[in-house]
Amino acid sequence: MKYLIAGLGNPGYKYEKTRHNIGFITLDALAKASNVSFKTAKLGEITKHKHKGRTLILLKPNTFMNLSGKAVQYWLAKEKIPLENLLVVTDDLALPYGSVRMRTKGSDGGHNGLKDIQLILNTSHYPRIRFGVGSEFKQGRQVDYVLGEWNEEEANLLPERLEHLTKMIKNFTTIGAARTMSEFNNK
Repeated sequence: MKYLIAGLGNPGYKYEKTRHNIGFITLDALAKASNVSFKTAKLGEITKHKHKGRTLILLKPNTFMNLSGKAVQYWLAKEKIPLENLLVVTDDLALPYGSVRMRTKGSDGGHNGLKDIQLILNTSHYPRIRFGVGSEFKQGRQVDYVLGEWNEEEANLLPERLEHLTKMIKNFTTIGAARTMSEFNNK
């Protein structure tokens, strides 16, 4: 059984450590823990990892956040992965820092990466994990905030949260979305 795990972010060194790149950061942590590395492929960086009889295809789209749908659609079709085996990992301003929430469907919540995926796939019924980055910004400074780097306190807590996220992803592929949500949401 195959799964496409798409971590959303922006390619390039200047975005590497930003809040908006938590999808990339999460997949980098999962790849490192699994001793696999990314290679450049069509529409993104890709690697494969075996976990308990499942193949996890990790995708970091190189299309920039707001155009993530094209890469997700391409790799779903190329690998013949059903929509229910797609998992998108992204940031969320509406959640407090470090909280995580998995859903199997829902709105884009104003997130342009999710908006593009939903537009291209023509559905909002696909699993996603949202990582809370908080909303500690002044009115009109949202873009600066999400494209800003973690503060010291956030950076210190990040390794533990990444471990939580990687466990969530692996559990999604073995015990399914419902049980993963029950066991991991907001913990």
